[in-house]
Amino acid sequence: MKSKTVFVCTECGNEFPKWMGKCTACNSWNTLVEETVITGTGGKSQKRAFKASAADALDFAGDGSHPEYLKDISTDKEDRTSTGLSEFDRVLGGGLVPGSLVLLGGDPGIGKSTILLQICRHIGKEKRVLYVSGEESLRQIKLRADRLEIECSNLKIYSETNTENIIECISRERPELLIIDSVQTMFNPNINSAPGSVSQIRDIAALLMRIAKTYSIATFLVGHVTKEGSIAGPKVLEHIVDCVLYFEGDQNRSYRIIRAIKNRFGSTNEIGVFEMNSCGLTEIKNPSSAMLSGRPTNVPGSCIVCTMEGTRPVLAEIQALATPTAFGNPRRMTTGVDFNRAMMLIAILEKRAGLRLSSYDTYINVVGGLKMTEPAADLAVILSIASVFKNRPLPDDLVAVGEVGLTGEIRTCGFLENRISEAEKMGFARIAVPRISSKAVQKFKNIKICQYSSILQISKDLF
Repeated sequence: MKSKTVFVCTECGNEFPKWMGKCTACNSWNTLVEETVITGTGGKSQKRAFKASAADALDFAGDGSHPEYLKDISTDKEDRTSTGLSEFDRVLGGGLVPGSLVLLGGDPGIGKSTILLQICRHIGKEKRVLYVSGEESLRQIKLRADRLEIECSNLKIYSETNTENIIECISRERPELLIIDSVQTMFNPNINSAPGSVSQIRDIAALLMRIAKTYSIATFLVGHVTKEGSIAGPKVLEHIVDCVLYFEGDQNRSYRIIRAIKNRFGSTNEIGVFEMNSCGLTEIKNPSSAMLSGRPTNVPGSCIVCTMEGTRPVLAEIQALATPTAFGNPRRMTTGVDFNRAMMLIAILEKRAGLRLSSYDTYINVVGGLKMTEPAADLAVILSIASVFKNRPLPDDLVAVGEVGLTGEIRTCGFLENRISEAEKMGFARIAVPRISSKAVQKFKNIKICQYSSILQISKDLF
């Protein structure tokens, strides 16, 4: 046996004999990491798989697998299992599908293990649950369960990182829900590289997928994230799993948001909103009310927008601040709003509304940790900047929705009636929108719909 060094791309998994700044297979920069591979006397690399008997037992296709005509394939609706958290079910597409593999990523301490224990509490009332931890001891998990007041007779905890032992345990216990916390700590002893390396994560994820499909086990994988915010390990990890969820939020704030990046069984546009407290994570079924709590009144630079998170309208506050710059070039910072789009809106204000923002530092923030990715937030961003620049507050009962073009026109956006309905339900008296049909206006009796065609027109009306 002898060892050799190879460099593996974390994006595509290709191997190279020496380090290069750019992967020639996928054209990604700075993605090659060093790994050591053991070679035998024949020069062939050591086999990166489990022993043949285990591989045969986990072949979910089976020996009798054969091609079938599309019209002959059964499409019976798969029964979904509720997690006990309606917000989490919403993100999954209506519940947990048996045999699915779900990757849950997030920053350390954000609440990944906590929410999974809460899911175990509900599902464990009727089904067998196995929680495999590679990071915490049995005592640590028990202490957390006691703090969350979790008592479940069908929940078994297994502290192990060797995947051969984990396979034997799964074959013996046959759980209906499996949790691996975390995939970066697991290791295959037949692969000569450290836990968390590209080779380890790639093979272990593929193996767990086969286990989930073989025994129809709903499986959660907990994934660490890098400092850039992406899940650690090769990109193929996200390709293998059925669903990729990101746990977002600030550890200094109580709100947490779960967002689906990939979902083979539902929409990727839904979010679930939670609040962290001493009893764990609590669902927030009315995010609009939570996002607007503690909002200041009669203050320049604040504007309410109604954004769509999947099929759910959510009201949020956008705040802006403009101060004279002390440098040659003004400073621009955004949180929750795309930086390039914010720069475009500032340029539109300068050109079309005559606001000389070139000598002002400008800061834009979405309160509550939401991320505005749709153009419908343009009007609210522009109004908040104009408000603080002119030092004149916007009406507290106003909501603004609309896309702004480069010529300063206000254009329509999707789900406009749903947004107006949400603003009306939350008690706002008026909403600024693009031009809409008179029939849509007549549907709403308790909110005044103010229609505008340009930012110059709305500026003259409000300021």
